[in-house]
Amino acid sequence: MLISRAMSRRIVLTPELVARVHREVPDAGPQIHRGPNMAPMDEADYDVLADRLLAQHRAHRKAGADGLWIFAYGSLIWRPACATDLQLHARLHGWHRRFCIRVTRWRGTADCPGLMMALDRGGSCHGVLQRIPKADLVDALGALVRRETSVKPMTNAPRWITAGAGGRRIRALAFTADRNGPFYAGRVDIDSAADVLATACGHWGSGAEYLLNTVRHLEELGIHDSYLWRLQELVAARIAAQRQ
Repeated sequence: MLISRAMSRRIVLTPELVARVHREVPDAGPQIHRGPNMAPMDEADYDVLADRLLAQHRAHRKAGADGLWIFAYGSLIWRPACATDLQLHARLHGWHRRFCIRVTRWRGTADCPGLMMALDRGGSCHGVLQRIPKADLVDALGALVRRETSVKPMTNAPRWITAGAGGRRIRALAFTADRNGPFYAGRVDIDSAADVLATACGHWGSGAEYLLNTVRHLEELGIHDSYLWRLQELVAARIAAQRQ
């Protein structure tokens, strides 16, 4: 567990600043992601993916283990896709948080694309492990893949990882950036990310709202992510500088 050194600090990005970015945006629908090299996931795709993950989990599950662990690092912490019965502070090596997936739906549009946070290769990441009860695995995995993936080939792709929690090494499912995916934006520098998050908005809300919710909930858990902390300062400054 990483104890925050900033719990008494004031988060600079505020709901009032976030409200300046918000605007009502119609959902462009899945057809916006239809093209020669990609297509929206359909129900059959989701079922196949969920079944494959469940089969992999059952094949590798240790004797006596129960349920399936998810490594949550962003919105799954504050807006879970499914019910869980246990949560542990955890650290994942080899991956770090970064706004590195371009979105033209949800929190962006084709005219003003947004950025989604994902796990990108390198470094490490403090987050939480959430356990899905064994009895709920089929429905929970179906809901999870429908929440986290939308287009084939996938850019935010499920991957089995091993995270450390309380002296244990726990195998878990995480959603990570595929650098070969059609929406991978590369190593977006922090100033460029701030420019996008200070303006982009989609039918789910703005990138600034997503960032604020993530920073707040991580801090409540005692997790201080210096990259996100600096990013929310930069986004706040850019929104404050915009004309009313």
